[in-house]
Amino acid sequence: MEEQVERDSMDFDVVIVGAGPAGLSAAARLMQQANEADQELTVCVVEKGSEVGAHILSGAVFEPRALAELFPDWADRGAPLNTPATRDEVYLLKDAEKGQKLPNALVPPSMHNTGGDITRYVISAGNLSRWLAEQAEALGVEIFPGFAAQETIIEDGVVKGILIGDMGVGADGQPKDSYMPGMELRAKYTLFAEGSRGHLGKRLIERFKLDDGKDPQHYGIGLKELWDIPAEQHEPGLVLHGSGWPLDKGTHGGWFLYHAEDQQVVVGLIMDLSYQNPWLSPFDEFQRMKHHPVLKQHLGNGKRVAYGARAITKGGLNCLPKMTFPGGLLIGCDAGTLNFSKIKGLHTAMKSGLVAAESVFETLQEGDEGGKELTAFTEKWEASWAYAELKESASFGPAIHKYGTVAGGAYNFANQLLGGKLPNLHDTTPDHATLKPAKECKKIDYPKPDGKLSFDKLSSVFLSNTNHEEDQPCHLKLTDPDVPIRDNLPEFDEPAQRYCPAAVYEVVKGDDGKPQFQINFQNCVHCKTCDIKDPAQNITWVAPEGGGGPNYPNM
Repeated sequence: MEEQVERDSMDFDVVIVGAGPAGLSAAARLMQQANEADQELTVCVVEKGSEVGAHILSGAVFEPRALAELFPDWADRGAPLNTPATRDEVYLLKDAEKGQKLPNALVPPSMHNTGGDITRYVISAGNLSRWLAEQAEALGVEIFPGFAAQETIIEDGVVKGILIGDMGVGADGQPKDSYMPGMELRAKYTLFAEGSRGHLGKRLIERFKLDDGKDPQHYGIGLKELWDIPAEQHEPGLVLHGSGWPLDKGTHGGWFLYHAEDQQVVVGLIMDLSYQNPWLSPFDEFQRMKHHPVLKQHLGNGKRVAYGARAITKGGLNCLPKMTFPGGLLIGCDAGTLNFSKIKGLHTAMKSGLVAAESVFETLQEGDEGGKELTAFTEKWEASWAYAELKESASFGPAIHKYGTVAGGAYNFANQLLGGKLPNLHDTTPDHATLKPAKECKKIDYPKPDGKLSFDKLSSVFLSNTNHEEDQPCHLKLTDPDVPIRDNLPEFDEPAQRYCPAAVYEVVKGDDGKPQFQINFQNCVHCKTCDIKDPAQNITWVAPEGGGGPNYPNM
C-alpha cells in the first residue's frame, strides 16, 4: 500500500466524527439554525460502528437538560426516556457478605438521582443515539455508519477534514479483490466526538499541545451487563450505587445497578485505571462483585443478555484540554466533559455539542470559509451550565485518588456542602505510570465463574456481538513488538492479559517453548483500555475497517 492512491473527495460545511450524543446533538443543532435562518448548510456525520448506537455504552441515568434545549418537545417526538428514576439507594460493601446502606443525609448531593426540580431517567444511551440520529436526518444531516475516520487532514497547520479508512486491505497490508480506497471528507470545520480516548482526538491533543498546563487525563473502565429478570423482582426506576468490596483500599471505583424498562436490569462496575496491582483484572472484579447479596437479590433467577466495556474519560476540569484548534473542535468525551461526581456525562457531552454548533454556525453566517480557531466557543463553553458543573466538581477525582474512596468521598461531600470552597486538588500521575512491580503486589486468585451470576471473558465477548473481518491489518499497533515479553512480562507479568476485558491479549508458549505475546484483535470491543493502561505506552489503538467491533443492543 505504499503507492499513491487516487481518492475521491467530498466537501461539506461541517464534518462530525462520531454519532454519539455529542456529535449528533451538534449536527441537529447546526441544521436547526440553518433551517431557521433559511441558509443552506451541509453537515455530515461519520460513525465507525455498523449502525448508529452499535458502539455506544453507558450506564445510564440521564439528565435531560441539554436534550430539552435541543428538542423542547422531546417527549412528543418519542425520545426513549420511558423510565423515571423513582428510588435511590447507595451502599458501602464491607466484605463478600455484608453491605451497609448509607442514609440519604450522608450521600453527596451530586449522587442523588431523585427529588429536586430535574426528573432523571434510566435509559439506553445507544437507543438515545439512534433516536437523535433520526431527528438529525429529518433535519437534513447526512449520516454515514460503517465508515471509520482513520486520519485527520491537516494542511498548513489547519484541520481540513478527515480521511476515511481503506476497506478491503488484507492482513499483509495488500489490497484484496474487495479493496476500496477511503474517501477524503473535507470541511470548513471538523468536530471530533469520538468518545473516550478517541484515536484522532489523542493525536490532535498532542499535535496542537491542547493539554499544556493541564493535569494528565484520568480514565476509568466501565463494564456493563444487561439482564432480563422476573416481573416480581422488577422495580422500574430503582437506582442503586455502591463502592467498597471487592476492590481493595488502594483501588478506586464503584458499581451501579439500575432497573430499566421491559423487566430489564443494567449492572456494571466503573474502576479507575489508576490502580496499582498488575495482578488485578477489572473484568473478574466485576464478575465476583455480582455474587454479593446486595446485588445478587436483583439478578438471581435472571438471565444475562448483553455485555460490553468502555473507557471513561473522568479527569474533570483540571484535565480538560483546550477544545479548539484551527479548523475544528474536540467535544464530549473526546475532550473529557463528563461530570464524574454525578457519574454522568451524556448531558454535558450534549451541551458541548450544542455550544459547538452555535459557535460554528455563528462563524459560518459571517461568510467564513473555515480554518479559524473558534475562540468564541471557549467563551460560550465557559459561560455554560455544563462548565459550571465541571468547575464545582474539579477536586472530585483527585480527592478520591489522594485520600481513598471513603475519606475522599467525605472530602467531596464537605466540599459540595461548602459550595466548592475547599482547595482544588490535583492528581499529576498518569494512569499508565501507577502500576507497581508484580513481585511487590499480592497475586489475586479469582473464583471460577459459576455460569449463573459470573461468566468468563469469551462468553461475554460473544454477547457483545463483536465481529471484525479477520483478514485485515491488526488495529492494535505495537511501537516495539519486543516490549511485552522483554519488559512488561518480567516487571508486571504483562498486565494486558488482565486489564483487557475481552481476552484480546495473551501470553502463550511458542513452538520453542518461550513466551510469546498474542493479540486476538477480533475480540476487541473498542474500549481503549490498552491504549490507556499499558505501562510502556507501547500499544496504540487505531480504527479497524469500518463496521468492525461490537454491535450493542439496547446498551
